Formats: sequence, C-alpha cells, structure tokens
Amino acid sequence: MSSAADVCHFPWLLMKSCVPNPQHLHCPSPISSIAISISVLPEDLLLECLVRVAVSALPSLLQVCRRWARLVNSPAFHNLRVRRCVLSRTLFSICISGCALFSATLQCYGGEIAADTSWRVSTFVPLDQKMGSFSLFSQFRAVSVARKIYIIGRTAMLRYDTWTGKLVPKAAMGFPRKKFAAAVVGGKILVAGGCASSSAVEEYDPDNNEWRVVSEAPRRRYGCIGVSVDGLFYVVGGLKIGLPGDNNASCASRFGRPDVFPSSMDVYDAAAGVWLRNRTVPGGGCVVAACAAGGSLYILSSHAVDLSFWEFIASRKSPSFGQWRKLKSPPVAPQIGVDAGVKFSSIGMGELVVLVQTGCGMWRKEGVVLVYDCAGGEWRRAADTPEEIRGGGAVTVCVQC
Repeated sequence: MSSAADVCHFPWLLMKSCVPNPQHLHCPSPISSIAISISVLPEDLLLECLVRVAVSALPSLLQVCRRWARLVNSPAFHNLRVRRCVLSRTLFSICISGCALFSATLQCYGGEIAADTSWRVSTFVPLDQKMGSFSLFSQFRAVSVARKIYIIGRTAMLRYDTWTGKLVPKAAMGFPRKKFAAAVVGGKILVAGGCASSSAVEEYDPDNNEWRVVSEAPRRRYGCIGVSVDGLFYVVGGLKIGLPGDNNASCASRFGRPDVFPSSMDVYDAAAGVWLRNRTVPGGGCVVAACAAGGSLYILSSHAVDLSFWEFIASRKSPSFGQWRKLKSPPVAPQIGVDAGVKFSSIGMGELVVLVQTGCGMWRKEGVVLVYDCAGGEWRRAADTPEEIRGGGAVTVCVQC
C-alpha cells in the first residue's frame, strides 16, 4: 500500500482501535487486548500518534472520545505539532456585518500560496444577544491562538473555533478600547492603546478566561497596530493622544488636536515586564500595516502619494537586531494615492508577508491580495478576497494548527 493511502486510512485505524471488538469480548488474554487497542497507550505516546493525523481529519478526532478531545484541545498537542514541523497555515479573513460573522479561508501548501488557489467562504454564523451587539465589534481586532481566533471588540470578545465554526462569548477587556494594538505573546493576548482615559496594557489568559493589567504604556496611542516577535510586543504607529499625567496633552486630544506620532513603535518585553527603547521607522510616513515573519518585523508606510516597505530585524539572537532595511514596495499604481479610506491588513505566514487591501478609498477595487516572498524579495498577486467578506472592516489572521 502506498504511503498516501496509509495517511488517508490512519485516522480511521486510530478511531477503530478505540472501539472494542465484540468478537473479543470473551477473550481473556490481556496481551491481545493491549496489542489491538490504542486507548491503553500513555498520553505521551498517544499524542505522538495523534499529531501524525492528516490536517483534514483533525476535527474528527474531537468526536472520538473525551480523552482524545481533551488531548487535541491541550497546549501539549499544538506544541508537539510545532516541534514536529507539521503545522498547517491557513488565512482566515473575517468580517462582521449585518449581525453575522462571515469567514473566508485561503490555504497555504508547503509554505507557499499557489497562484491558482482561491478563497473559500466557509462560515456564516449569526450573532445572538449573548454575544453582544454588532456595534460592540465595530473596528474589532483579531488574533489567533492555535486553531482558535479571538475577536476583540470594545467591550466584548468572541472566540471562534476554526474547526467547528462555533462562536463562544469570552471575558471582555477591563478598559473599553477602539483601534487598539493586539498580539499574542507566549500564548497570551496583549492589548494596548485605543483608550483615551488609560495607558494600561492588558493581558488575557485563554486557559483561565481572565484579563489583568500588566503594565502602563509610555504613550497613549489610537489607531495603532500590535505585532509580536521573539517575546516582544510592538505597539506600532497611530496617534499619540497624550502621555500619562500630561493634562495639557489630554486636553488637546479632547479638543480634536491629537499629536501625530505615526512612524514610531513602543517595545514591551513581556517576560521581563519592562519597556525597551522606542524605535522609529526610517523615512517617516504613516504606518498603515505591520506584521511579523521569519524573525523580522515588516512595516508598510504611507507617504501620501506612495508606499514604502521596511524590514526591522527583530530576533534578539541576531547580531543585526534593531537594524532597518528598505525593501521593494508593493506593486501599486503611484497615482492611486493613499488616504484614510485605504486600509490594509498585513499577515505573516512563515517566510511570506500577505498584504490584504480592506478599504477601497481611491482604489477602484477592494480585496486585492499581494504576497511578498521574504527570501526572494519579490511581490506577486494572489486571489482577491471574495465579495462576501469585503467591507465592514474585515480583518485577516493566520491560523497555525
């Protein structure tokens, strides 16, 4: 039998081994029972078996038995898949519109997004009253922890299971925020900015469903972007709406005169609980998108009539840590211009940076997707996002499971 056939039949053989054979009910030999049943394996060996199941069959493991469901949902299962280099990457573009959640997926095969790969609209989930009103998720942020996506609104949060399609309400942030920075550091969600009344940085623990304040940001930013690289939380771009305790700055922001500080980023070491030296994007401009890929931070800046693309070496083990490098700009027409109506979502996928245009502004078409090869240094076009999830402030994230 071919290896491909073995992989296809492996999930069925695993599940079959957990079901007792009626013909062996009267067989007293414990040795033969152990030989034919995987259910007696210790959890470390069982995990080694489960991580080898094909990605398409992983959701079915949740239905086998409670033990398997517990193991597949555990951090140990995801961590082992990371160590075995068997993670699958999928782009999820999410839009909340008309009191429902729409989701479209784009699969990454072998670390690449094929030119002929198209988006697939996979989910339509209506929101009910327990999940909060649609207005609470206006300009939401989204991050992924293993296979689950956390959709964070101003005063509400939802957890979306990409395997089952279920939406579950979760604890809301302690401070109402809008246009804030969010990223996952060490399996926990960090948020900062987006709140004129507080500079608190909050951390969410998915296991305990609890938020707590872990620090105070050096600047209160609005419209910022959150990125995580090598244990550091980067709060990038946005408007600086005043320093903690600066009454004059706070008054200025209330009267509509916020300080523009769009090309800098604050850096927080989550493990040490300290803020590192502030960094500034060379060439100025306004940061419109940022993400992490291959140990670097990639930033797209707008200069009113054109765009610039930068790499910041973010791996602290690298001798080049902290250095900037200007890269090839995305292939967009220079006459397009970049105004407040043009919005981008930037996502890192292994050694790729995916740029999704989510606001039309002066562009004729919305939903353009560009892919940058970090190793080759070239841009190429990918399939446009489907019409079902365009508009409504769509957010795109990469799910690794």
